[in-house]
This record gives sequence, structure tokens and C-alpha cells, in this order.
Amino acid sequence: MQLLQEKVYTIQDIYALPDGQRAELIDGVIYMMAPPSTKHQEISGNLYYKIRSYIDGKKGKCKIYTAPFAVFLYDDDLNYVEPDISIICDNNKIDDKGCHGAPDWIIEIISPSTQHTDYGIKLFKYRTAGVKEYWIINPLTHTANIYDFEGEEGTCQYSFDDDIPVCIFKDLKICISGLL
Repeated sequence: MQLLQEKVYTIQDIYALPDGQRAELIDGVIYMMAPPSTKHQEISGNLYYKIRSYIDGKKGKCKIYTAPFAVFLYDDDLNYVEPDISIICDNNKIDDKGCHGAPDWIIEIISPSTQHTDYGIKLFKYRTAGVKEYWIINPLTHTANIYDFEGEEGTCQYSFDDDIPVCIFKDLKICISGLL
């Protein structure tokens, strides 16, 4: 839900929110975040476990984080997002505050209140910021929209029953229904 825009907000406004209140900042506009549903948490946790197990099994250098984890897409104070899952393969982007620059892979699990932002605004922002792969998981329709911003051959919509290929990890496929 977008707040009524009377001014351009900054990251300092995000940090000034009351404890427990989560929001994202995109181009100076604050988007308040509702608490995630049980299904959302189940999908997020199981995806985290699957991806983390894969990375650990390959002795990979990529790091995986779940929300709330700060991602500063640009070197400005007008953009701050908390993707549901962020995979970062350049450890120089990570510090105690979060990720500075585009993660390699972002996964968003939508809810009715975030559809417009996840399918529209964030899709554009993630692509222009340099994210390599973006997944939008929709528990309402049991679909996953996969965006391969590097090669485009991986851009497709899948059902939860499909083995979804991961673009940045060529030998990983994820069946979301197998995680539920």
C-alpha cells in the first residue's frame, strides 16, 4: 500500500518508523508492508532451505538472506527494499546494513496487497538495477513468473508442479509444490 505522497521520502524516514513497522522505499515513495501469511512463510522458509542446501552442497560463495534484509539497489537514499529472498554472489556488496547494489537473484512471494508492486514497479527496478534473475511466486494462482534478465531464455511462467530451472545455477531445478 502506497502512502499518500506529500514529500519525497528517504531511507532516514524508513529508519524512523516505529519498531516492528516494515516498509519499502522506491524512488522516494514509501510502501507499507503487511505481515506475511502462514503460506507465505512456509514457501519462503522452504525455498530458503532448498537454495541454501544447494549452495552449501556445491561449497558455493553465494549468500542467501530472507526478509527483513535491507537491499540498497542504488547508491542513493531514495530506494530501499526488503525482498523475501535475496541471493548475493559478490560478498563485497554485503555489510552489516545489508546489500549495496543488486543481488544476483531475488524472489518475491506476493500477497494481494503487493501484486501491483511486485509485478510492476519492482520488476522494472530490479531489472534496471542489475538483478540477474527475479522470481515472483504467487500462492493464490500457484504460479511462478521467472525473469532471466541476462539471457531472456529463462523468462517464463510455471506452475507450482513444474521443475523450475534456476538461471544463475544451471544444475538446480525447484518444484514449489514439492516444498509444501
